[in-house]
Amino acid sequence: MTISHLRLGASLYVPATRPDLAAVANGERYPGLKSVILCTEDSIKPSQVEAALGNLRECLPQIATEHPLVFIRPRNAEVLGRILEMTGVGRIDGFVLPKVTRDSLASYAAMVPERFLMMPTVETKEAFDPAAIADLRAAMSEPAIMKRILAVRIGGNDLLNLLGIRRRPRRTIYDTAAGPVVASLVAAFRPFGFPLTAPVFDDFGDAETLNEEVVRDVEHGLVGKTAIHPSQVSRIERHYRVYDADLAMARRVLDGDAPAVFQVDGVMCEPATHSEWARSIVERSEVYGVEGKETFLDRLPVVL
Repeated sequence: MTISHLRLGASLYVPATRPDLAAVANGERYPGLKSVILCTEDSIKPSQVEAALGNLRECLPQIATEHPLVFIRPRNAEVLGRILEMTGVGRIDGFVLPKVTRDSLASYAAMVPERFLMMPTVETKEAFDPAAIADLRAAMSEPAIMKRILAVRIGGNDLLNLLGIRRRPRRTIYDTAAGPVVASLVAAFRPFGFPLTAPVFDDFGDAETLNEEVVRDVEHGLVGKTAIHPSQVSRIERHYRVYDADLAMARRVLDGDAPAVFQVDGVMCEPATHSEWARSIVERSEVYGVEGKETFLDRLPVVL
């Protein structure tokens, strides 16, 4: 069965040192979780790597047949190799590849068996170099690699770190110098068939700004976002629900008998240019459901 990136939802990042790793991976600790990423990279110290790997070794055989999408983020190629040798690794869905460049992608892809999905993370200085990103995209576009890439993840905190900044309180990532970089990555990958997921929002106590950021994520075509706290999951995923007015409009756009141009409540609809949006709306409705009477225009933040 083909897995859509839309099933990722808010991917909860979990340090692999957690004692309840199997309960999280099986969806017992946080019911309703759509995807989880067990991390052996930045979320743990170098001195904790062996403990994390020992924890994973115990966790993997306990992963149930029915579970959220489960991915592991290896620290590097050496750690990836050790994980691939663990009993039960075949129970997970794939790997989040850290700090991917053209060269490291080739190395990782050669190591990861074809049955696993991959999510490369763009979070190195190459993200600021359009030529390097074009090279990376070309490497990802190799058919044997592209068919295994579920989504490209954007490592927002690493990008901010490279700029020597971090977001101030009540600021979305789009209000920082990394905002244009996110937009450039969407432009570099999305038209070529690569879905992207949105960066983490650090302040899990600020629900209002998180809501604003997710609205802007969706504006950028990013459905799926890194979550670092369970309280963020439902707050993120509520914005992936579609309004019934948008769904009705999308279905009219996709109707084979639709005219070339028509209007719905004063809004122009043109199947030749709105069909990708319409397909995304229909698919999101099937995963996240429908609500309200408004349209996507009503979700946009007011700029004074």
